[in-house]
Amino acid sequence: MSGAATTKDRLIRTAHDLFYREGFHAVGLDRILDAVGVTKTTFYNHFESKDDLMLEALRRHDRWWRDEFVAMLRKHGGDSAKGQLLAAADALEDILAEDGFNGCIFVNVAVQYPQPHEPAHVLAAEHKRLMEDVLRGIAGYAGADDAKALAKELAMALEGAFVTRQVTGDPDTARVAGSLVRMIVERRCGEA
Repeated sequence: MSGAATTKDRLIRTAHDLFYREGFHAVGLDRILDAVGVTKTTFYNHFESKDDLMLEALRRHDRWWRDEFVAMLRKHGGDSAKGQLLAAADALEDILAEDGFNGCIFVNVAVQYPQPHEPAHVLAAEHKRLMEDVLRGIAGYAGADDAKALAKELAMALEGAFVTRQVTGDPDTARVAGSLVRMIVERRCGEA
């Protein structure tokens, strides 16, 4: 397989980046095609519509982000399940410090497609559920008194940090959220 990205991959990556930076409604199909350097005919060989492209970009981001998040937890937390849960604070700090941070792409799309039946909103809700599943699985191995509750509490603390940092730009957001993460994990898994 060639190292060069396929046209379809370039369309997805470019659309993803533009949607994340500028918003899903603000970016038109012509803008994406110009950035990739392809015609509408080429685009329609890969996707039926801009919405189909958007949904595929979200699906790929979901798969990538879940894997990336788990890798960050392992990097910062080591082999210990409790250490990985506590490492959510370190992972959050890394994420919020990234150049170009513009919140969570799934929160952004859910706001721009607010009806719960809209496909983009459905994907956003599914992503949030899957992220909770990741945390719940780790919490079970960590011996949490209630793995489901820990996952919900931790997910809410992380989401709150994403939104707070995006809206306020407060550089102290990661530190405050990290404190919440530690409190949740210690309460549910016992103190070290």
